[in-house]
Amino acid sequence: MLKSYYHNIDEVGTDEAGRGCLAGPVTAAAILLPKDFKNDILNDSKQLSHGKRNFLRPILENDCRCYGVAHVYPEKIDEINILNASILAMHKAIDLLSVTPKFIIVDGNRFKSYKNIPHKSIVKGDSKFMSIAAASVLAKTYRDAYMEELHEQFPMYNWKKNKGYPTKEHREAILKYGTTKYHRKSFRLLPDQLTLEF
Repeated sequence: MLKSYYHNIDEVGTDEAGRGCLAGPVTAAAILLPKDFKNDILNDSKQLSHGKRNFLRPILENDCRCYGVAHVYPEKIDEINILNASILAMHKAIDLLSVTPKFIIVDGNRFKSYKNIPHKSIVKGDSKFMSIAAASVLAKTYRDAYMEELHEQFPMYNWKKNKGYPTKEHREAILKYGTTKYHRKSFRLLPDQLTLEF
């Protein structure tokens, strides 16, 4: 059963999606849930089906006190690296909140202080704490929707299905068609024995 980290202060959870992808943004969400929030379906987004994530998204948006979702795009990822881009996306998502949090809980083990607000990084936090799980669902659903839109421009990569992750099909399409402006040039897009010219 997911729980709150604190019960008595405004606690924001934040998480990102798309960190391991070859294409598309890294997307983060931050969310402040009401203290009495309960949902039996909510879990780490990776443990939920596509249908359940999309079912939860409007519930979370409607029932939360506030939320923010932010993308950091491939050009910036290539400039500052994926870890820094993930943290930047989380900071940008927190920037969008209408309530200033008193405490921030973050999925994972790396974070940079945000405006001197106390924070706690929690490994597998998205499977332990409600607000991080909720943030993971929002980040994943928003990023998936973005990649499905990009698919209409570049159907040959099948981003509607693979969402930019390094599947065999995606890599074969990169080899055949080359890269787009949505690919992360600093990532190993193909195995070592195959090379691309940018």
